[in-house]
Amino acid sequence: METGERPLSAAKGADRVLALLRYLAEHPRGITLTQLAHDFDSPKTSVHRALTALCRAGFARQDSDNRYHLGLEYVRLAYHHQEAREDYRLVEPALRTLAEHFGETTHYAELDKTEVIYLAKVTPRGVGIQMTSTVGGRNPAYCTGVGKALLMYALPTLSAVEEFVHKHGPLPARTPKTLTSATQLADSLAESRARGYTVDDEESELGIACLAFPIFLDSTREPTGAISISALAQRKPVPVLHQVAQDARAIIERSLGPVTS
Repeated sequence: METGERPLSAAKGADRVLALLRYLAEHPRGITLTQLAHDFDSPKTSVHRALTALCRAGFARQDSDNRYHLGLEYVRLAYHHQEAREDYRLVEPALRTLAEHFGETTHYAELDKTEVIYLAKVTPRGVGIQMTSTVGGRNPAYCTGVGKALLMYALPTLSAVEEFVHKHGPLPARTPKTLTSATQLADSLAESRARGYTVDDEESELGIACLAFPIFLDSTREPTGAISISALAQRKPVPVLHQVAQDARAIIERSLGPVTS
């Protein structure tokens, strides 16, 4: 739970319904009414009323084991919204060209506070090993290529990075290579700004390296999102990603314009 976010027990009325919807999304295997009432520190009757409203709308469902899940109507609406997004339609050709050119998985993501949300993913034909990322999935911004491509604009100075780490830290080490201090992160973002792209050297997941560029769809000053090429580090380590960065930049700019402000 982020700083300033209210505890579950404080959610009432419509806020409780929305909190339950979000909580169900965090439990893909389902969760019982008893556990929900415990986690929300609320009477079962109150939680059940909120769940009934969600089920009635199709946003939640109850299985044969009396566990509650996200409903198919919610999933349908989410995918319909995603497919209708103009930015997704704009970046998809570039993602496909990059995926086929480099033979690696490509992503488009946007920044949501301290996390990135993956809004599009293209896996090239013939790739045997699949990336664990999913459309709609989230990752911490500080340790991902797409996240750092966006943070290098959101956090332009050392003091901004220090404030970010003070407010949202400590930064967990997801791998031995994760940058966990404000100084390390600030240095990495400064290097990225100078060259116009970022790399993730197994900082989020061991064995996975990433090359990422900011994308300016709505503004020439602040990136709308970021595009990445993700690969097995054994196949395309970071030095190789640096070598192909200008080719990747050219492909993106032919479709979407300049990738630096």
